[in-house]
Amino acid sequence: MKYKHLRIEEREKIQELFWQKKSIRYIANVLNRSPSSISREFNRNFPDERKIYTPRLANERALFKRTSRGRIDRLKTKEIRRYVIKHLKERWSPEQISGRIKIDLKQNISHEAIYQFIYKQIHRDGYGYLKLHHEDLRMYLRRKQNRRQKKGTRKCQRIFKPYGVSIDERPKIVEERKRIGDWESDSVESINHKPGVNTLLERKSGIYFITKLKNKTSLATVFAIQQKLKQIPEKLKRTMTFDNGPENRDWKLFEETTSIKSYFAHPYHSWERGSNENTNGLLRDYFPKKTDFSTISEETILKVEYSLNTRPRKRLGFKTPLEIFSVALQS
Repeated sequence: MKYKHLRIEEREKIQELFWQKKSIRYIANVLNRSPSSISREFNRNFPDERKIYTPRLANERALFKRTSRGRIDRLKTKEIRRYVIKHLKERWSPEQISGRIKIDLKQNISHEAIYQFIYKQIHRDGYGYLKLHHEDLRMYLRRKQNRRQKKGTRKCQRIFKPYGVSIDERPKIVEERKRIGDWESDSVESINHKPGVNTLLERKSGIYFITKLKNKTSLATVFAIQQKLKQIPEKLKRTMTFDNGPENRDWKLFEETTSIKSYFAHPYHSWERGSNENTNGLLRDYFPKKTDFSTISEETILKVEYSLNTRPRKRLGFKTPLEIFSVALQS
């Protein structure tokens, strides 16, 4: 006998008889179906937290499953799935995992397949509840979105005069990332406007340094940068690009004490220091907003710094910033 899928009318009858507390065998006889078919229908459509059968949702699930019938999981082996999950938890992006897995496991897995794998852990691609015996991996994504969404846009704000030399006068080679030694600086704020941390990023290698600030003065920022760059060879200290925050008012003192030429991005043009801004976003994965950096130990800061510097980067051929910068130090 040829099998036929349950129709919505049959599912509504199942609900009616279920409310009347009829047995599975009784429901099967009424619908002229096998008891195993009714049993499977219940097993598929009873959420763990509540024993409610909803025919409309059951029908939608059945139709959706038919559209993906016969497809194979894109992350085909346990080895690949373990690798993906491990590095998601280390806060690598799907694109970084996709690029690095070619080096580490000699496997070709697209970042889109990883995104699909993440959202397939949830019923209805993120719109439903967590599937049984699955893990919710969305929390390890940069944006932590429950569902995949399109990116929005930001509006520019009012413009004021920058402190020092404009980024327009910065050598073009800095923009091209053809040499190591061009840095970007920024501050990440603590809770209640307390002193936070200064971050430095080298544009070509992507090496990233984090330094706790003693206070919110511009002198504290100058001192933090001086201390962090003290061990860096002079040939790897060429330019520094700041934003127009008040912590950068003593840029002239910075130039005098370090001999590094300073430039300032246009006000509210954060994309002109996009590398630093992006990595600061990664830092927020470890230290979310409202973090009190005064309670964070130097050891913890260094561990996070190391973690970010050992993340593979697409533009580096999925090598890490530490690998690239180490070669420059030795040359």
